[in-house]
Amino acid sequence: MPIFNAAFHQTIIKTKIRFMSTTSGSATKQWLHELIEELNDTESAIKKGGGEKRIEKQHSKGKLTARERIEKLTDPDSDFFELGLWAGYEMYEEEGGCPSGGVVTGVGKVSGRDCMIVANDATVKAGAWFPITAKKNLRAQEIAIENHIPLIYLVDSAGVYLPMQDEIFPDKEHFGRMFRNNAVISAKGIPQIAAIMGSCVAGGAYLPIMSDEALIVDGTGSVFLAGSYLVKAAIGENVDNETLGGATTHTEISGVTDYKMEDDDEALETIRDLVDKLGPYETAGFNRKEAKDPKRPPADVFDILPESRTSPYDMYELLDCIVDADTFTEFKKGYGQTLITGYARIDGWSVGIVANQRTVNRTKQGEMQIGGVIYSDSADKAARFIMNCNQKKIPIIFLQDVTGFMIGKRSEHGGIIKDGAKMVNAVSNSTVPKITIVVGNSYGAGNYAMCGRAYDPRFMYAWPTAKIAVMSGASASKTLMQIQVAAMKKKGKEVSEEEQQEIMKEISDRYDTQTDVRYAAARLWVDGIINPTETRQRISKSIACANLNPDIPEFKTGVMQT
Repeated sequence: MPIFNAAFHQTIIKTKIRFMSTTSGSATKQWLHELIEELNDTESAIKKGGGEKRIEKQHSKGKLTARERIEKLTDPDSDFFELGLWAGYEMYEEEGGCPSGGVVTGVGKVSGRDCMIVANDATVKAGAWFPITAKKNLRAQEIAIENHIPLIYLVDSAGVYLPMQDEIFPDKEHFGRMFRNNAVISAKGIPQIAAIMGSCVAGGAYLPIMSDEALIVDGTGSVFLAGSYLVKAAIGENVDNETLGGATTHTEISGVTDYKMEDDDEALETIRDLVDKLGPYETAGFNRKEAKDPKRPPADVFDILPESRTSPYDMYELLDCIVDADTFTEFKKGYGQTLITGYARIDGWSVGIVANQRTVNRTKQGEMQIGGVIYSDSADKAARFIMNCNQKKIPIIFLQDVTGFMIGKRSEHGGIIKDGAKMVNAVSNSTVPKITIVVGNSYGAGNYAMCGRAYDPRFMYAWPTAKIAVMSGASASKTLMQIQVAAMKKKGKEVSEEEQQEIMKEISDRYDTQTDVRYAAARLWVDGIINPTETRQRISKSIACANLNPDIPEFKTGVMQT
């Protein structure tokens, strides 16, 4: 089933994840549709996990795949908001790849209640954990903690991928952090339910058993600290895996698990029953009214966005495609005009908006301000607005298309660092939910001030047009080329114009790859690549999740330069 009835929609779990493009008139941008088709093809391959043969092997064992399990677990005709689909993309080619990080994660409705679902994909290296697998699992837990969302683990994993154990096992953000989080999540009163539907070995055995309740599927599920081969090698004992840690052992002898299930279907239905009987929960009570359609159809974004990332466009026009019609109240409209700040409603939710304006504008003093650049007055305005949103308990939406802070003598003398620090301070200490959408550029300190990943947005999404880097590819290529040529000349080597161009192209190609949105999504710098027309729905779902956590700490900023 498609997630949304939009002109440009993404289908998740129920069929295929697809960026389906339809025309919005003759002005529809061909370049964007071509990019969408590229994403379509790649996502189709990612969705197959380890491939058709491994899917068939999973079925031959009487087991469903991770995505089939999620489809049966979630409510019929409901939306599953997958997170981290692109994790691991092109990262482990020498190891045979790790599609989607070998695990499927996302928020879905189970018996009417939003739950974070974490399902190992056993078609990918038997569900083994790569470094990105650990990062993706921890991100899912982080979202559950921040938003007080119940967690459901569908366990089917061979454990740590041993050839890369040094990158997975010992550090703070590695494999072991997940079990520490199990304990923390439980202490916070957030429900955790685990179903052992395949292998669950060694340290990984703690995950389901540290959950509140654990189910195990008879014949396919097993959990033990060491399998039969290791037991034989270590202590000389002969025992088969079923006797060692199968369903009968752990439900009738050890008491390690709580429910013995006949098959995957019964396990999933039992989880639904358990979630159905969860107790009441509080909410943050964020302001919501009846939703209105936006002033312009969401598909109009294709007519607004320019192909070149350096070309100007009017962010107000994009906002007309995102916010509920006639609900935008702008804050300090005539001041700091390279940032737009104001209150609005999105799908009925009251939100604060901080968005980069990409048009060139002239101040009352006659100065020209470049679109997408944060000036002192813009940063000062944004800092004040963020404080206001925290005072009023209003979630903040950041729409990024930023090339950084303004540089040069005038800006430095005007205190750009001080004003930029004010904005970063406000973003860092903000306690209301922050949701970030990367529309286009996300460069340098602009990424930080506009609530990049390092600043704890509850959810962070990117449009296919997004680029994330310390600076633009053109600027970086020129800078790196000049450094490289200077180093060569120091060694007495003359560099011809042709050689300089070759160096420039090599650097530019590498940098273009690293700034591509797929590169960012593969490393989980964003939670997903989304359709521009789905922005309203993604924001709405994110706020609905954030609303499940009633605890909003007091807002404090600490010391600020004034």
